[in-house]
Amino acid sequence: MFRDFQAPGRSPVYAPNAMAATSHPLATQAALEILRDGGNAADAAVAAIAVLAVVEPHMTGIGGDCFSLVATPDGRLHGMNASGRAAQDVSAQKLRDAGETEIAADSVHSVTVPGAIRGWEKLLKDHGRFGLAKVFGRAIEYADKGFAVAPRVAADWQQKVDLLRKDAGSTRFYLKDGRAPHTGEVMRLPALAETLRAVAESGSSAFYEGAIAEDMVTTLRAKGSYLTLDDFSAMEADDLTPITTDYRGVTVAELPPNGQGIIALVMLEILKRFDQEGLDPLGGDRFHLQMEAAKLAYAGRDRFLADPQSMRFSASEFLQENYIDRLAGMIRMDAALPRQTEQILCPSSDTVYLSVVDADGMAVSLINSLYNGFGSGITAPNSGVLLQNRGSCFSLEPGHDNELSGGKRPLHTIIPAMAMRDGKAFLSFGVMGGGYQPCGHAHVLSNMLDYDMDVQAALDCPRLFLNERNLSLIAEMHVPEATIASLHARGHEVERTSAAIGGGQAILFDRVNGGLVGGSDPRKDGCALGY
Repeated sequence: MFRDFQAPGRSPVYAPNAMAATSHPLATQAALEILRDGGNAADAAVAAIAVLAVVEPHMTGIGGDCFSLVATPDGRLHGMNASGRAAQDVSAQKLRDAGETEIAADSVHSVTVPGAIRGWEKLLKDHGRFGLAKVFGRAIEYADKGFAVAPRVAADWQQKVDLLRKDAGSTRFYLKDGRAPHTGEVMRLPALAETLRAVAESGSSAFYEGAIAEDMVTTLRAKGSYLTLDDFSAMEADDLTPITTDYRGVTVAELPPNGQGIIALVMLEILKRFDQEGLDPLGGDRFHLQMEAAKLAYAGRDRFLADPQSMRFSASEFLQENYIDRLAGMIRMDAALPRQTEQILCPSSDTVYLSVVDADGMAVSLINSLYNGFGSGITAPNSGVLLQNRGSCFSLEPGHDNELSGGKRPLHTIIPAMAMRDGKAFLSFGVMGGGYQPCGHAHVLSNMLDYDMDVQAALDCPRLFLNERNLSLIAEMHVPEATIASLHARGHEVERTSAAIGGGQAILFDRVNGGLVGGSDPRKDGCALGY
């Protein structure tokens, strides 16, 4: 086991029956309460994500999207896409005619229909025991009576004050006297509490139709959006068949596009073609190989991934052996490849990921996001719903697979994952961090399967990624100096960053000892607990 690096040093969590791992202690606590009250992993996951929508409002919310993977005790996998669509009446040509060359993160045109509430409701109907009224209890309490702002949340909040000041609703609900709340300060979101109550009582229709929907649509239309009430009422969460590949004795499952999960599988397929045994997990060879695989896999993403109805290639074609062999054949261990021409990484994002496993062995891998911090920065003034800016991932390039068009889903960065062994769930996991997520999935799995790290060490392990602003790599502070020097010698430009590159949660099924082992986000306020 490799722990010979300076990292938070958090130990993995062991439990014999059930476990929840989320990015915030209050959410993990809410999940465990539901489990102890007779709910299953689906009920607990929705309870936790609803709490996160309140206590980490810059990261996630009911104005965003979600995706999930559920592994039932019999080994079946169920995928769900609850990402929203662009307005039916919008087009890239309309925006180009208005002088736009891209969709800015704070543009009203970056707002797509929120999908999360439909997704949460579907997850409960398909797999849960409880309804929204039961699982929303803690979230409503924290929104109504208040919650103490966690340190990481306060730091992130402070960075978005200027964005929030641009919008009257955001200023009203998400600033205190024009400032961000301080660490430990109690924050209340009464309008959001009322909206959650309405959804708890009447279901998702209370969000997508009626007064709440009218509040969102009126706000957006006043700013020039093409979204209508019909666009909101048409929102549906879809069942998906996961896509898989095998890696070091496990079957890795991701969701197909419009998400980028297929890119994690492409990276794993490339890495399989190299002998990593004996490589230092923090050494130059290992990180060179990983970054070269990322360059090649992400180039395909940026050119071809989109709403599947607009893609010229299917997800399965990304995994064809001749394609993977061609990519792997481009890698040299002694020299860096140039950045590939189609390398248009989506900006870094703020996202929450959680995993829950119940005593029956059901595993839920769930991810939910507003995209950038506080999304578009636009808040509906009556309902308190902060709206995502996922539409900024659309391209305005004519003919691009991901070109904006009416009713289309954009390329999506948030991806849950599941790994199976011998037909049963082995690891429920996910990694946050915008475009980094496929690379993060490959990194965590490789840490565990190639280098025998425990689940927490795999999450703690230092990270590198492709710089989203230039042609360099960025490295976390704990990457050794010798590794940086080795990468420089191969032609990589490497910059240090004091910021974290993503985070993550994971729950491992310990088939030897018969329990669960959890790891939680060392780069945020992550918390894994079980019983």
